[in-house]
Amino acid sequence: MKPIISICIPTYNRSRHLSNCLNSIILNKNISNLNIQICVSDNCSTDDTEKVVRLAQREIDIEYQKNEENIGMSRNFLNVVNMARGEFVWLIGDDDLLMPSALIELEEMIDNNPGVDFFYTNSFHLTTEEIFSYPQPFDTKFLPIKMDKFSSWKKKGQMDFLELINPKISFDFLGGIFLYVFKRDNWLKNSDVLDNDALYDVRVFSHFDNTFPQIKIFAKGFSQSKAYFNPNPLSVCLSGAREWGPMYPLIRSIRLLEALNEYRKNGLPYIKYCKYRNIALSNFIPDLVYMAVHKNQSGYKYIKPLNLILSNCLYPRFYWSFFNYLIRKTKKLFTIIF
Repeated sequence: MKPIISICIPTYNRSRHLSNCLNSIILNKNISNLNIQICVSDNCSTDDTEKVVRLAQREIDIEYQKNEENIGMSRNFLNVVNMARGEFVWLIGDDDLLMPSALIELEEMIDNNPGVDFFYTNSFHLTTEEIFSYPQPFDTKFLPIKMDKFSSWKKKGQMDFLELINPKISFDFLGGIFLYVFKRDNWLKNSDVLDNDALYDVRVFSHFDNTFPQIKIFAKGFSQSKAYFNPNPLSVCLSGAREWGPMYPLIRSIRLLEALNEYRKNGLPYIKYCKYRNIALSNFIPDLVYMAVHKNQSGYKYIKPLNLILSNCLYPRFYWSFFNYLIRKTKKLFTIIF
C-alpha cells in the first residue's frame, strides 16, 4: 500500500542527533496507525550513523541509503526525496524531533483538507543542551511545556500558497526544511528548475540553488497551490546543532533576498515583493560588514557587494539596518554599565 507520508531525513555525521530524531518517530508510530515511510539518506558519514539506523530498524521500518561519497547538502536533500513513495513528503533535519502526537494531528490535517498540496506544520525552538541533559535517546515526554514557536502567526486554515510568503508567517520565506509537508508529485515535476552546476559545487552555500533548493522548487511547483497553516507545532527544531553559524549573515541578508526573487518570478505581487524585500534588509549593512571582516568563513567571496548595495539602496531599511545596529549596541552597553 502506498504510504500517505514519507518522512525524509538527510544526514551526515550527526548520529547522536539522528538517534533522537528517529526515536521521536518511533514514539509517534507506537500511538498512530498512519501509513508512513521513513527514508534516511546518509551522505557518506564516517561516524556510527549506520549503527544508529540499524538499531532503530529493530523498532520501525526505515529505508536507508548510504552514498558512496559526500554529494553535498542539496543533492542529499534531492536524493532522500527521490527515495520517497508517499503522497506527501515531510523533509526534516536529522536533529529535529516530532512532537508526541505529531502523526495523529498530521493525519487529521490531511484528511480534513483534501485540496491542499502544502502544509505549514510549524515548529518549536529548543536548545541542544536541554535535549542532552536527559538520558539518550531522548524521550519527547520530557519536552518542556512552554517553548517558543518558529512562527507566531495564529490564524489557522487554508490560504493560497504565496500568502505564506509573508515575514509575519515565515520570516525566512519557507527556508526551514522541517516546517512543511508537501505533495511529492509537485516536487518531482519541478525539481529540474535547479541548476546542476550549482548543485555539484561542493562549496557550502556558494549559490542560491545549493543553499535553498527547496525554495526554488516550492516557488515553481506550488505557486498555484492551496496551502494550510497550522499554528500548533508538530516538531521541535534544535538550536546549537548548526555548523554553519558564521555564514548566517549570508543566508539572512543575501540568500533570503534571492528567495523573494524566485517567488516574484512565480507570481508574488510586486507590492508585496517590495514590502517584504524592505523587511528582509533589516540587518543588511551590519551583515555585509561582518561578511567583509570575516571573509574566510562568511561566504563573502560568493557575492558582489557593489551590485548588492546599488540594487537595495532605494529601500528605507537598507539605511535603518545601520542605525538599528547602533541602537542595539548602545542599549547593550548601557545594560552592562548600569
